[in-house]
Amino acid sequence: MSTSRALLYCAGGGIGDSLVASVVARALRTRYERVDALTLRSHRDSLVRVPDFDDVLVDDDASATALADELRERNYEACIVTWATQRTARVPQMAGIPIRVGQARRLYSLRFTKRVLVRSELGDVMSHWADILLDYARAIGCDTGDLRPRFVPTPEDERAAETLLGRLNLAKDGYIILHPTNAIAPKRGIWPTIGWASLARTLRERFAVPVLVTGTKRDEAIVDAIAVDSGAISIAGDTTIGDFGALARNARAFVGITTGSMHVAAAVGAPTIGIFPFQTDFPERWAPVGDRTAIVRASYPCHPGDTKETCADYACVANLDVTRIVATVESLVSAVSPSRG
Repeated sequence: MSTSRALLYCAGGGIGDSLVASVVARALRTRYERVDALTLRSHRDSLVRVPDFDDVLVDDDASATALADELRERNYEACIVTWATQRTARVPQMAGIPIRVGQARRLYSLRFTKRVLVRSELGDVMSHWADILLDYARAIGCDTGDLRPRFVPTPEDERAAETLLGRLNLAKDGYIILHPTNAIAPKRGIWPTIGWASLARTLRERFAVPVLVTGTKRDEAIVDAIAVDSGAISIAGDTTIGDFGALARNARAFVGITTGSMHVAAAVGAPTIGIFPFQTDFPERWAPVGDRTAIVRASYPCHPGDTKETCADYACVANLDVTRIVATVESLVSAVSPSRG
């Protein structure tokens, strides 16, 4: 007896993009028995921890013909492409996948058998990106009302997290995680730390628990400066994405700028507060989705035309509204469920 199979091709953007896109796999499961992911190598470790996928394949930008041959052997009936490019449109067609769903209004859109107009291109800034991506699944009769991405740390992740906490002499659930950086922060060399240090210090004092400041190895200088100025603990570069998920699952709260880490924290069930400091951010579109999540919108008046990529001073980051952020954390943490509290 053959198994109906579908492929979610989500090879682009950051980890958060692929994790949010995984909700489309849940919708595909209403019609297909098996759903695999095809993603970037840097995203694989995240998606193998998503239970909505049966397997996670890697598009490492090698020969399109070789990749198409590999997909053809798997006999997929349908492929949804959530990050459309010339390559991601071409490969499923070369693989002979009969149903191919992707973005309309592009030169390569003719390679898709179902073409979907992305709502954001029509000015929609209020719909969550997961719901926008589900339009691709709806085009072939698949849907879900559950927009929460899922991320399940492995037993190895749990052991690594416990080892780290032991080295820091911390209780399993006696800390708050603060994530102060995004992909832009280490690149431009002007990311302010004063606002984050003030927030870390206030969180320590208000909740009487240690604050772990997270980031990648590239973020180490920024994170270390925040830790030194606030009495927090830097763990920049000390965790894999799986270890981080295990730490976040047991944290008192996750507080951080909008990044993939924010979406992972929400996906493991941590009380998650997403900070959107830029006036050009879209909080409704990229808000963390989970059982207990909240957002803090921009309040500092940005210079006209500023974006996170071009801002000259990141004054909104230097002047975080610490009082409002901490009040949001308090409201979320006070609603701790019996199972966590």
